[in-house]
Parts: sequence; C-alpha cells; structure tokens
Amino acid sequence: MAITNVSSSSVTTHAPGGTNRSAMAMVTTLFFMWGFLTSLNDILIPHLKSIFSLNYAEAMLVQFVFFCAYAAFGIPSGKVVEWIGYQRTMVAGLFTMCVGALLFIPAASVPSFALFLAALIVLAAGITALQVAANPYVSVLGPAETASSRLNLTQAFNSLGTVIGPLLGGLLILGKAAKHTEDVSTLSPQELHLYRLQEAATVKFPYVAIALALVILGLAIALFKFPRLDATKDYRPMGDKKDSMWRHRHVVLGAVGIFVYVGAEVAIGSFLINYFGQKEIGGLTPLAASALVPFYWGGAMIGRFIGSAILQKVQTGKLLALCAVVAALLVITSMLTFGHVAIWSILLVGLFNSIMFPSIFTLGIAEMGPLTGEASGLLVTAIVGGAIIPEIQGILADHIGIHHAFVLPILCYLFIAYYGLKGSKVLSSESTY
Repeated sequence: MAITNVSSSSVTTHAPGGTNRSAMAMVTTLFFMWGFLTSLNDILIPHLKSIFSLNYAEAMLVQFVFFCAYAAFGIPSGKVVEWIGYQRTMVAGLFTMCVGALLFIPAASVPSFALFLAALIVLAAGITALQVAANPYVSVLGPAETASSRLNLTQAFNSLGTVIGPLLGGLLILGKAAKHTEDVSTLSPQELHLYRLQEAATVKFPYVAIALALVILGLAIALFKFPRLDATKDYRPMGDKKDSMWRHRHVVLGAVGIFVYVGAEVAIGSFLINYFGQKEIGGLTPLAASALVPFYWGGAMIGRFIGSAILQKVQTGKLLALCAVVAALLVITSMLTFGHVAIWSILLVGLFNSIMFPSIFTLGIAEMGPLTGEASGLLVTAIVGGAIIPEIQGILADHIGIHHAFVLPILCYLFIAYYGLKGSKVLSSESTY
C-alpha cells in the first residue's frame, strides 16, 4: 500500500520552503477531533460495564473492536487515498465517523452492548481513514527536517482533544448516570430493562452533538483549498518501489513500537476510572475519577508542546528511550504504592507518553524514499495494539487484580526504550534483525 512519497529528494523538489500554516491549521482540527472521540471510550467503558454488568475482559471489548478497525481498515484506507486523494479521504472519514456517532442512538434505544460495539467499529473506520491521510500529509506540508516537530505539534492538539473528551463525557454521561444507584442484581427482568434504557440514554445527546460537529467539519474540509504539493492531483501517492519495507529493520520494529505504545497508553487510560475506584487506591466514584483522567491526557498534550521544541536540539531516539524508561518507573511506582502516590504516579505517565507516537512514527519512516507510504501504512495499522493489549490487561485484571495488571504496560515501555536506543537505527536493507 502506498500512502505518500516523502523521500528527502521529493520533499526538496516539491514541498514548499516553509510550512503551509493555513493547511496545517485545518488538518490539526482533525487530530483534535479523533483524539476527542478516542478518549470518550475511557468514559464508555465504566458506563457500559455498569449497565450490562460486564467483567473487565468484556468491558475491554470497547477498545478491542475500536482499535481492531485500524487493522481492518488501515490498508483499504491507503487504497482510498490512492484513488481519491488526501482531501477527499479526510472528508469521507469524517462522514463515516458521523454515521458511527448516529448509530449510538439505536444502540442506546434497544439497549444492546453488541450494537454499541458495532457503532464503535464504524466510528473507528472513519478515524482510521483520517489517520492514514493526515499523518503523512502533515510531514509534507513543509521542510523534511522539521517533519517530526510538525507531527509533534499536531499530536499536541490531538492530546487537547483527549483532555476535553473525558471532561465533557464525564459530565454528560457519567454525571447523569451517577444519580442512579440501583443494585441491578435485585431487579426483575422488566425493571432491569428499564434501568438499562435510562442509563444508556445518557449517551444520546453527546453523540448526536458529535455527529453534527463532524458534518460541519467535513463540509469545511471539503471546501478548503489544500495545496497540491506534487504533479498528481491532490498530492496522490506515486513513485517506483523496487525494494521492500520488510527488509528494513527500523520499519518493522517501529511497527512493533507503535503497537506496544498505543496498547500501553490506551490500556492505562482505559483502567484509570476503575483503578481510582479501588478502595486501597482512591475509593472514588466514577464521576470523581473521571475528573482526574484529563490529567493523564493533559500531560501528553503539554509534553508534546515541550517535545516539539526539545526535538529541535536532542536526538529523537535518545529522548524516546529516556521517556520510556521514566514511564516504566512511574508505572512500577504506582503498582508498589497506594493512595495519592499510586494515583499521581500513574497520571504522570501521560507526560512521558507525549512524544512517543510521533517520534516512533518519524523514526519508522526515516530514509525510506518511495517506500515511505508503505511504511506509514504499516505503522498506522500497528495502532491495533490499542485493541490487543488492553484486552490482555483486562484478562490479567480479572485474574490477578487491576493493581498488578499494570505489569503489561511496563513491558511495553521497555521495548520502546530498546527501539529508541538501538532498534530505530537505519541499517542497510540487506541487514539482519
């Protein structure tokens, strides 16, 4: 699959000497929107867990189906980019997301956990199209040497969306649900159905409002005049590819890095509300715990703004490894402590997560020339780690407890540290792994 051709020579020849700021601003709104919607899953998980009396492994199906969409729709989205170009793919992704948001209405009206999962798959399919089109497009909106900084900046606004999402979701969804304290085990089948209808209805207004916002944003993207940075219409991918990305170690290991990073980040975020509700940790209500989740995502936002500046002077691989080691130590601290120390050490992990995705992404596509598109596609597909790792942590939580289940993210961060120090080095395509 080819997404874009971002070799050094092609960027020098076709890309503008400076960053196209108006186009950057418009594309950045997409990063914000998919960050906002992705973080709402952290609110949906405890809400649906309560409504349908799910265990942790079942509740993690929310993240499982959502992030499996990256594996299912990543390569097809790349083909769509080749067919209709970046701008139209962005528009198609936004309208697909709108359909997914509207499907929350029948899911809540039944109510049905399976229908909620189906709505999430459609929503995630649209987000996948945005990811495939927007991430590499940002890299060609200016000089190649500042591509990493630009991607960190747009990812910072993605993190802004992840901060605002749990705040609004907590107020609009958990805020109303927190008023109902019935013991569902004592309800009759009819009473249980009415209870679930009442609780599930709290998602209707937020997702209808989201659908309306997506329509407006889709029309704005459709009408905006994006620059054409190559001879092909709408900067469609092109280039002869005689090599194979699978022969480049830093690409393949970069995909593993994206897999474990997204998995660790999502797993931690998904468990925060339930984790803070544990008596020995915080004993917080879901609503009170949801108010702390934005600190996790807010740390990532602040770190990306800071990282965008630091990466101008510090080698990306070394900074990535340092952040991964610190993140692992913070998770270990949370696992070995209780109360406020356990809460704030796990929340602080978000700050050190900040530069990981854009750093792994830019290291993974480094010096790939006409194979940059295929490498980008592989890295986007690897976001499926957000489906696999949280589900495994859910199974661990059911068997060994939520406190000890955080051992899984620690292993993920150790691999990322290895990738930053050694695995990201660009070797000859003939080199072995």
